[in-house]
Amino acid sequence: MKIAIISDTHDNLINLEKALSHMDKNGVTAIVHCGDACCLPTLNFLEKHFNGKIYFSLGNCDEGYNIAGAKLKNVRIFQNFGELDLEGIKIAFAHFPATAKTLFNSGNYDFVFHGHTHMPWISETKENFLANPGNLAGINYAATFAVLDTITKKLELKILDKL
Repeated sequence: MKIAIISDTHDNLINLEKALSHMDKNGVTAIVHCGDACCLPTLNFLEKHFNGKIYFSLGNCDEGYNIAGAKLKNVRIFQNFGELDLEGIKIAFAHFPATAKTLFNSGNYDFVFHGHTHMPWISETKENFLANPGNLAGINYAATFAVLDTITKKLELKILDKL
């Protein structure tokens, strides 16, 4: 199974559509979104253009847009952080780095993701990963996202302009 990890789309539907095209061509079946879609129409767009499950953690820019109470068929919304077990891989994700660091330090997860800073990076220990997929909006850094292969346990950052 391939899982895309995205964050901080900030209503950039052009970049989101490019990323979704890459995901479709490369067998991605689930998306973890670390927050800051910004408005409900962006989540609606994501759901309409992606056939798999979408797991979404609220970010600071999602407040006031009725996202928390939205009823979307393929989107599961988490308030502060999300926890998943996908094919035996334990995943936690949040918008804020401090929350992710606490989850990472618990040692309960194989992969922990967060957004907010827009800066993409991956940190790996012998037991687990802590990573920020960057931002799809292309604000302050190139537009990026990550893809996790649950079979190989390989996590790879993707630069949108180089796909």
